[in-house]
Amino acid sequence: MIRLLFLLLFSVFSTITLAFNLYGQVNKVDPPFWWTDMPVGEVQIQLYGPNIGLHRAQVDYPGVKLVKQIAVDSPNYLFVYLNISSASSAGIIPIRLSRESTTLTVDFELKRRENRTNKNQGFDASDVIYLMMPDRFANGNPDNDTIEGMLESADRTDPERRQGGDLAGVTQHLDYLDDLGMTAIWFTPIIENDMKPEYGAYHGYAATDLYKVDRRYGSNAEYKMLIDAAHERGMKVIMDMIHNHIGDQHWWMRDLPTQDWIHNIDEYMQTNYQGSIVADPYSSDYDMIKLVDGWFVPEMPDLNQDEPLLTDYLIINTLWWIEYSGVDGIRMDTYLYPDKKYMAEWVEVVLTAYPDFNIVGEAWAINTPAAAYWQYDLPGQGDGYDSKLPSITDFPWSFAVRDGMTEEFSWENGLMKIYYMLGQDHLYANAMKNVIFLDNHDMSRVYEHVNKNVAAFKMAITLLLTQRGIPQIYYGTEFMFGHENRGGDDEAWRQTLPGGWTDDTRSVFTEKGRTESENDAFNYIRRLTNWRKTAIATHQGSMKHFVPEDGTYVYFRIHEQQTVMVLVNTSNEEKTLDATRFQEVLGDFTTAKNVITNTSIDLGATLVLPSKEASVWELKDEL
Repeated sequence: MIRLLFLLLFSVFSTITLAFNLYGQVNKVDPPFWWTDMPVGEVQIQLYGPNIGLHRAQVDYPGVKLVKQIAVDSPNYLFVYLNISSASSAGIIPIRLSRESTTLTVDFELKRRENRTNKNQGFDASDVIYLMMPDRFANGNPDNDTIEGMLESADRTDPERRQGGDLAGVTQHLDYLDDLGMTAIWFTPIIENDMKPEYGAYHGYAATDLYKVDRRYGSNAEYKMLIDAAHERGMKVIMDMIHNHIGDQHWWMRDLPTQDWIHNIDEYMQTNYQGSIVADPYSSDYDMIKLVDGWFVPEMPDLNQDEPLLTDYLIINTLWWIEYSGVDGIRMDTYLYPDKKYMAEWVEVVLTAYPDFNIVGEAWAINTPAAAYWQYDLPGQGDGYDSKLPSITDFPWSFAVRDGMTEEFSWENGLMKIYYMLGQDHLYANAMKNVIFLDNHDMSRVYEHVNKNVAAFKMAITLLLTQRGIPQIYYGTEFMFGHENRGGDDEAWRQTLPGGWTDDTRSVFTEKGRTESENDAFNYIRRLTNWRKTAIATHQGSMKHFVPEDGTYVYFRIHEQQTVMVLVNTSNEEKTLDATRFQEVLGDFTTAKNVITNTSIDLGATLVLPSKEASVWELKDEL
């Protein structure tokens, strides 16, 4: 009898427990917390758990109002919108969820907003950005190479797999970056990419949780501490984000909130990768749909920015990371692929909330008109679109300079490509806001592109650090990294840095660990970047250039406090130029000081340009 009663009670208890699991458990809350006195009053909270969408929310907290709550196709989601007024105080907001006779409470923390200095500073032409892939830079904590429960571990024998680099490795080498003259760091995405090993998601562009730093890099707290440490050195940090797609292992994909959360969920369609379609006045609807709604690759489901709950989620996620981390800017991946109206709305919300912030969009376009379409307030915009976007990645500049250093001079090729490209700057609202670069994680390395010609490499670096725009240097470029005979695949230009791993036989982070040629390249870049920190003409000065002739190119950066002259000679012979041609700038200047050699010359009737060299001169009116 007692045994029967025990079994009966156990059965009832099990039924109650099962009911609680089915109807009374919140497994995930996004965002995990919020702050008082935020620059936006309304926040969307996504609640996820078994049948949570069948519940209804109530909130009773001073200064906080429940604006709306939305259940969706999946019964396991509830979207709650709260208005948090300036009258609210830090504390725990109880969100009570009721269904029939059951009630549960989600404790949502409202934190006091931190008053940190030097956060959310933005970035501009006074900066030099160092682009790195954290997985390939340095392994500061081998203990996180393998994380129990995550799908991929580090494998140093396979360049297509994770190598083990992490945030600790970056923190340990901030001295190195500071010495190199870098003022800002852009990481490829550090958010969780818990993808299957055969895909190789070390690059970070296949997100599986938008609120977590990948544990193989470290933690959210470590990311924040790294940014604080960079700020203490006067350096900035740029966060890489992706709103076009997620990874196919994202937890959403196991239970989509709505069936239209993802484009083409029932039948796969791949994008055509033709970003110029958006600005093309003659583009077809067919091509446009394929660009915007197609998946980047089969492992990257394409997000639907026409779904308002999703766009609210992405905007709140952006604001959360900016506030939490103190990051100074965002680089938005695949900017040409999402819905352009949403992207403009996103930019406007972010920059209204954080006026000193900056955003650069990846605008992979072949020519200047197609690229300029994506910068804010485009002059003469035909379709009335205003992206609101301050900065774009200037691919036309990159293509022109890379070709300009390798092609034989003619009126169509070589240096003329640079001249013609810059002559189209009137299409930009402000070309000084463009991020310029010679290579990145998706391109062949510049040293390889110039056929491993050291002179051409140095000339390209000189243009990068003296022309208009915000220069970006890709990690390893300071050592003239090539392709290590791997051909043209991604991993060919995504090497690990020797010395970042304990089993490396040498360290490029030290002078002794570098080869003679690596030290030569490193010192050349370091000299220019550290000079550039105080070279106001490169930060704010106008630019004046003269038509290239016979393989030579002369341009000036002009500011009321400084004038800089750059002389470029791509030919195989020394050239002597008549200085009267440049008199409108040279004016009363009498001497010039070489930035690299620290030597001075008297300015006379001619300018002598050694072969295969670019030199940078500060003009003076006396020695």
